[in-house]
Amino acid sequence: MSKFIPEIDGNLRRHMVRVPDVINEASGIRIFGKLIKSLIFSTDVAIIKNCNAHAVIAVYPFTPQPLITHSIITASDIPVFCGVGGGTTTGKRVVNLAQDAEFQGAIGVVVNAPTPNDIVRKLRDKVDIPVVVTVVSDKTDFKARIESGATILNVSGAANTANIVKKIRDQFPEVPIIATGGPSEESILKTIEAGANAITYTPPTCAEIFKSLMNKYRIESDII
Repeated sequence: MSKFIPEIDGNLRRHMVRVPDVINEASGIRIFGKLIKSLIFSTDVAIIKNCNAHAVIAVYPFTPQPLITHSIITASDIPVFCGVGGGTTTGKRVVNLAQDAEFQGAIGVVVNAPTPNDIVRKLRDKVDIPVVVTVVSDKTDFKARIESGATILNVSGAANTANIVKKIRDQFPEVPIIATGGPSEESILKTIEAGANAITYTPPTCAEIFKSLMNKYRIESDII
């Protein structure tokens, strides 16, 4: 039997980005005592500050910069997983960025799919927070990734995500898996049923949210 959960909202904070309720069906991953089921995929501090996700996954398509990491961690009141490169940004710089992120308070560091296994090993040796390794293909050598020190596998395989998750789960029943949920509650549930422990959710942009809000204001102003 499901338990009633009281919910409290303020007048000013009622308007926020909410992750799909179906994500609560995931088991979650407990990290340093915190149970994480939903991660919001964003670097926008306004979105991060006004969402109900359990954590942030802050990766972006540019060379990782400590100033960006510091800003996100400072603004966020939920745990932050920080991208530290591994694709274009390689070698010792990835390790240095990961150590800096840990010192600033990140709960985990995320590396891109091309990251060599020797860099994953160096990260595992240097930081005391989870090393999250991104997986984009079912042809990845999952065993080598895990043996190199990947704490969590982060599956981002577009339409093939659920299939990749199932393949990992069949081989490794207990490895923690974060995965993208896709565009609908059905695709999210499919990914969870395939074996994902936590789901990343891509929110609408501030521009998209503002557009609907401005339309509401225009309607109200016409009434007045």
